Amino acid sequence: MAVALASQLREGTKKAHTMAENTGFVSCFLKGVVDKVSYRTLVADLYFVYSAMEEEIGKLRDQGHPVVGPVGFPELNRRESLEQDLAFYFGADWRSSIQPTPGAQQYVARIHQVASEAPELLVGHHYTRYIGDLSGGQILKNIAQKAMNLGEH
Repeated sequence: MAVALASQLREGTKKAHTMAENTGFVSCFLKGVVDKVSYRTLVADLYFVYSAMEEEIGKLRDQGHPVVGPVGFPELNRRESLEQDLAFYFGADWRSSIQPTPGAQQYVARIHQVASEAPELLVGHHYTRYIGDLSGGQILKNIAQKAMNLGEH
């Protein structure tokens, strides 16, 4: 069943994935055109998105939700890693230096809305963020390191 679900999610998100790859930011990123200001804004936005997702999935997992609970693996959580990245890009006082962009605010609001109205839909968000960021993120990590002369971080 897990393989069938992964296949359905991959097929169901293929068009959106292609559209995302063709946005200006991602297209430039894939070509190695990345600046630190834009990248650190992305990292800050991901922090807000993952915080919301991990909060909602954690609650649903703890409540024993039959659909969301089984995909809520705490070892996949990204928040702590993002906090380390934010400290690197913004300094020790990073919490007072960041705020979500309007797009991130909408995404976070949608995560909370879905969690309360149709929690099973969080599985799609979860798949897109975690699988996309963990697999595609490795490619983007290498590009970012080269483009911004970061070395290993």
